[in-house]
Amino acid sequence: MKSQKKKRLSAYLDPDVMNALADYSARRDVSLSLVAEAAIASFLSPDAEERKEAAITRRLDQIDRRVQRVERDVGIAIETLALFVHFWLSSTPVLPESVRAEARAKGPQRYDRFVDALGRRLSKGPQLRQEIAANVPAAPPAGTDELPAR
Repeated sequence: MKSQKKKRLSAYLDPDVMNALADYSARRDVSLSLVAEAAIASFLSPDAEERKEAAITRRLDQIDRRVQRVERDVGIAIETLALFVHFWLSSTPVLPESVRAEARAKGPQRYDRFVDALGRRLSKGPQLRQEIAANVPAAPPAGTDELPAR
């Protein structure tokens, strides 16, 4: 059987595509024709669509897992805030009128210290979601407002 001679193709490429093709072939130390032939063969391959679909499916699965983690983290944040507010409102007495002005004056300083502490915790870790995954305590009996000991 006589081998067939390759046929010549003349194509016009956008300058950016041509530059990318030239850069790729130089990095791989192969001819422009070889890279172009492989790209065209891949494009025309019947399994090209299946590979694209598999790649898209993998990416969608990654996105789905990330969204699930975000939903979990938001749920933890909401429950944490709700528990804190409930606990704080249940255990903090109303301040007498005589000390309210002083408390309001110290409020911005206390808030700044809180924000600083939060910044330090976020930069160092561990994060609350990591602690929860490692230390899920048994639920307290219904009707109690007890916080688990740390």
